[in-house]
Amino acid sequence: MVDWTPDLTRSDKPRYLAIAEAIAEDIANGRLSAGDRLPPQRQLANRLAVDFTTVARGYVEAQRRGLVASRVGQGTFVKAPVRQRAIAPEQIDLSMNLPPEPDDPALIARMRDGIAEVGADLVSLLRYQGFGGARSDKEAAAIWLGRRGLSPAVERLFVVPGAHSALLGMLNVLARPGDVVLTEALTYPGIRSIAAQLGIRLVGIAMDRDGILPAAFAEACEKAKPKALYLNPVLHNPTTLTVPEARRIELATIARRHRVAIIEDDAYGFVPAASPSPFAAIAPDLTWHVAGLSKCIGAGLRIAYVVTPDARSGWPFAAALRAASVMASPLTAAIATRWIEDGTADAILRFVRAEAGARQRLAAEVLAPRSYRADPLSFNLWLELPAPWTRSAFAGHMQATGIGVAASDVFAADGNPPEAVRVCLGGPQSRDAVRGALEFMAHALGHPPEISSTVL
Repeated sequence: MVDWTPDLTRSDKPRYLAIAEAIAEDIANGRLSAGDRLPPQRQLANRLAVDFTTVARGYVEAQRRGLVASRVGQGTFVKAPVRQRAIAPEQIDLSMNLPPEPDDPALIARMRDGIAEVGADLVSLLRYQGFGGARSDKEAAAIWLGRRGLSPAVERLFVVPGAHSALLGMLNVLARPGDVVLTEALTYPGIRSIAAQLGIRLVGIAMDRDGILPAAFAEACEKAKPKALYLNPVLHNPTTLTVPEARRIELATIARRHRVAIIEDDAYGFVPAASPSPFAAIAPDLTWHVAGLSKCIGAGLRIAYVVTPDARSGWPFAAALRAASVMASPLTAAIATRWIEDGTADAILRFVRAEAGARQRLAAEVLAPRSYRADPLSFNLWLELPAPWTRSAFAGHMQATGIGVAASDVFAADGNPPEAVRVCLGGPQSRDAVRGALEFMAHALGHPPEISSTVL
């Protein structure tokens, strides 16, 4: 360990930034070398007469810039001279639930090859096409949906510009302003936004670790006379739960008894190698199924496959969505089709599974056991905060440090959000950056908010 004490008096920046910049400066001038172990955080805090949290934030900032690496139980070590490393962004956004981005050169080359093949027919793909997708796109959609045990007739299958558009079209068909749609007590923020725009009243149903409670669902059907039930049943956003098949059958039975349509948002259904049967297989006559590609392939691929309960249901759905978006982009749909046909989509999905699993294992190394909820393949954690932390205090503390998380308020269907935040592990963030952010969170959670205050 080197005897290193930075001079913070030369900087007018917040002290945690001054610590990070002092590390960068001393690496550049040779005072610190690759492999040097920095002083323990508490020891350096005593030397500098600052809070322990200030030093912790400084080390996290230095790690985010690629200057140091933290090793559990060993300390913080200098990685390499700053002149040999690119400076990483100072911010890390863990608020967006995205799949990990491919970084394998062979896989990326394969993706590019597929796009190049699609480009050979570029001119025709720039024309208007009929709504619902070209025949080749529907055939690819059928292949993809077959992985979830679905084999819908072509007249029930639509290729649409993303799951969000699909949900907008479904709610336009199923409900009118003032009508009630049921959902999980904690639900996807997008459905809240769409319901608000359409003047639909969203009512949350109490949940346990298997999803919404059947008794609560039945009671809501009796009292609220809902038009539909919206569910995100695999790797539920935000809690990461997956509804087991027995619970699905029970919910479908209640929905049929009360003639309530089921909107199944299967955004994450393809991520696990094996998932319970979708509602569209259990109760096809009730279920509006949407399988977007954003979470299993990439958020920029704005394509989703929709299965309607029957051909007749597809007519008003097509009209509603056509008025809103005209059609899915033929070029984007063709890329998705090519990747499904040549196996690239499966290769991307294998990467996503492997990397999501690796990041969950990383989280398990850093965070205390049973301090959060997650699935081994989910892209996020549901962090239930210990008292006296509140969701606003924790999210604010993280944001002040440059770490974005999503407070539970955005997921609460109809009020009463729990003291929890969603922490996402995917997207463009590197594993090292994610680890650094999680280590800072773990430290913050071990102290009361007043000790972790970011006011300097």
